[in-house]
Amino acid sequence: MQISWGIIGCGNVTEVKSGPAFNKVPDSKLVAVMRRNGQKAEDYARRHRVSKWYDDAEQLINDPEVNAIYVATPPSSHEEYAIKAMKAGKPVYLEKPMSTDASAAERIAVMAKETGIKVSIAHYRRQQPLFLKIKSLLDEKAIGEPSLVTLRCWQPHQSDMIAKTDENWRLDPSISGGGLFHDLSPHQLDLMIYFFGKPKQSNGIAFNAAGIYQADDSVSGQIVFENKVLFNGSWCFTIDKKEEWCEIVGTAGSLRFSIFEHQPLVIERGGKEEIISFDKLEHVQQPMIEAVVQYFLGRKENPCSVEEGVEVMRLIDKLTS
Repeated sequence: MQISWGIIGCGNVTEVKSGPAFNKVPDSKLVAVMRRNGQKAEDYARRHRVSKWYDDAEQLINDPEVNAIYVATPPSSHEEYAIKAMKAGKPVYLEKPMSTDASAAERIAVMAKETGIKVSIAHYRRQQPLFLKIKSLLDEKAIGEPSLVTLRCWQPHQSDMIAKTDENWRLDPSISGGGLFHDLSPHQLDLMIYFFGKPKQSNGIAFNAAGIYQADDSVSGQIVFENKVLFNGSWCFTIDKKEEWCEIVGTAGSLRFSIFEHQPLVIERGGKEEIISFDKLEHVQQPMIEAVVQYFLGRKENPCSVEEGVEVMRLIDKLTS
């Protein structure tokens, strides 16, 4: 059996990060793409050698040749398209953030449960070698019992950390749900859930310090996980300094790494450092897409469940409320 994909929203994020990977993993093929601008959809299809293109999402969803849907539109339309795909009986690979808020995410989860249709959330760093290694080290107690996590995500306005688009919808809360925090933090917060399990308590503060755009530009948040790991994170997107790192400190050492930059993993134990480097991925979503294909074919477990996606959105709501 083959998973024959249709992409709803073949924009910039699908050019290199995800789109080509659908034709590079086993038992997978990209057969159709959709974008509201039909000329851009046709151009994408021709450049990527995709046989069909649409300017209407429902036509793609109802294409009998398409048996799985990748929703890669801005978050404001995730709920609509995911639910339409599920009602059509087609499994969904849903971009992050899963939705604009936790309520929308919960409605997606309810529909997945009611229909029994498979849904995976594109928190794709879970399947990348760096983060698989970190998970393995934590499971092996390589730094003892993890106790404290510190995360910084600071950058100047107009930094290169985010994907560039023709219209900067990431700064429009009506489309993205918030600002750059809503775009970047899902990867970070999902990894914390992947590493440490279910959050027990969370709180935060968010505000617009610089007034450059409508969305909040500064966020500070704390999370306590059920395994008693304490997380402290700070995000600021308008200062004249760029820092992006995460450190996990345990009873017998620490792990330091970047989530967005291509940097090695630094392991500190007993006053000694070990550095592990990883090859840069050509298509950052390819390992996740391969895992999702295997899940849709019934061969493996879900690499990121809809329930885990909901948990991320609940954290985002709590940290920004």
